[in-house]
Amino acid sequence: MHQAGGRYVLEHWIPAEDLGSFNAHIVGGIKVVAEYRGPVPDADFAAAEAALGRELPAAWREYLQGASWLRQGWLDSGAFVTLYPPAGTGEATQAWGEPPTRHPGVAIIGGNGTGERVALDLRSNPAPVVLVNTASAGWTDAILQFDNVTAFLDAIENGSFTFAFEPR
Repeated sequence: MHQAGGRYVLEHWIPAEDLGSFNAHIVGGIKVVAEYRGPVPDADFAAAEAALGRELPAAWREYLQGASWLRQGWLDSGAFVTLYPPAGTGEATQAWGEPPTRHPGVAIIGGNGTGERVALDLRSNPAPVVLVNTASAGWTDAILQFDNVTAFLDAIENGSFTFAFEPR
């Protein structure tokens, strides 16, 4: 085991000469539990913010520019979460139309692997984290997950985040 990136990012490193033996001893399937990424450059945020026409919250920037951030994976709570880098946020948000007419000020930052998207409501500061469906009629359909990005990220990092599919 080797620490790679953040203090909780551990990887199995197999020497090349041992790889054949290692592969021969694998029993069953391999399940990807989580994928982590390294720091996102400022230029990626600048491009996404230009596409969105708004700044992303500082807490979101700090998280994605940290040594290691969750790209996707299973949390201890049992929830599967995908988080997008800034380019993915810009692409997913623009896919709703230019500009998003049903959700002005939206920034899609992730999802749950289905039609539900984790989004920021950039009309407010601090921006609440909400769940929106790709077929949503507007902000009235959004389901509050957290009042701000910091609380959302704390739940992601400690593994306690679960999706609220009904208003709290």
